[in-house]
Amino acid sequence: MNARETAWRLFSSELNTATYEIKGDDDKSPSYLVSRLGAMVNRVLVAGVLTEKENVGTDDEPMWRGRIQDLASGNFFINVGRYQPEASAAMADIEAPAFVAVVGKVRTYTTDEGKVFVSIRPESVVRINEEIRAQWILDAAKSTWDRMNKMRKASALGGDLSEKALLEGGLSEKDAKGIITALDQYDIPNSTVYLKSIQTALRTILPEKNIDLGLPEDMADMPDEIDIEPGSSNRNNADMEDIIMSLLEELDTDGKGAPRDELERRAESEGISSMELEEISNVLMDKGLVYEPNLRYLKRI
Repeated sequence: MNARETAWRLFSSELNTATYEIKGDDDKSPSYLVSRLGAMVNRVLVAGVLTEKENVGTDDEPMWRGRIQDLASGNFFINVGRYQPEASAAMADIEAPAFVAVVGKVRTYTTDEGKVFVSIRPESVVRINEEIRAQWILDAAKSTWDRMNKMRKASALGGDLSEKALLEGGLSEKDAKGIITALDQYDIPNSTVYLKSIQTALRTILPEKNIDLGLPEDMADMPDEIDIEPGSSNRNNADMEDIIMSLLEELDTDGKGAPRDELERRAESEGISSMELEEISNVLMDKGLVYEPNLRYLKRI
């Protein structure tokens, strides 16, 4: 059983400016869209305001298009077809505008003029509240900051840049490959774009929108970590994983697995949001502890 790809947290300014794709060797191998900060993106978890939705199919076979504003740097675009029945049903029920979180795979379309458009094909679309949206902003800001720092350190190597040097510097194999590919395809990124996205995003969740966050002007002056207060929850992922595993055992009453709608309801009663449930489910699948017998069930192995 292949592990599911990590769902990246990134702002639209990073996703939508990615143009270089690494194709899988066959239909079962993952493809990656390489961002200018070196993220090798197959799947994403994004959140924001669903501002528009349109059924470009039929009532019997809907095909939804949507626009999600990330409140930091622009919009994510989603396309939901008949092969995503869970996401399609959710799109039919959600009225814009609404806060939503989307987990899905990235897709690209290249025009005859060579312009690349990036969209997301959702695996799931869930309505969220403002608190969960704020937590996603913090996660995306931290994730973006981390990639900028890794890119800064790689750029400083100059002529000594190699995958071996990056691995010796503590980067993972995928991070090293992504950064080398990004520098080769795009050159050193314009850090102002991403610093502005982080600052704009953080200001949306602060009471004083014009507060000076003290961010540097460019990557050369960046500290290793961004000082952001954690979310309101003090519970770590290990605790939530234990809760989800217990719920999966309890709700699997007929051997088919735990119904996702009931799992989501019970998880929420334990203080685990729908977005956190999706994340923890992905982690458990990556660890080989659970699997999806079908789209509506999750089952322990």
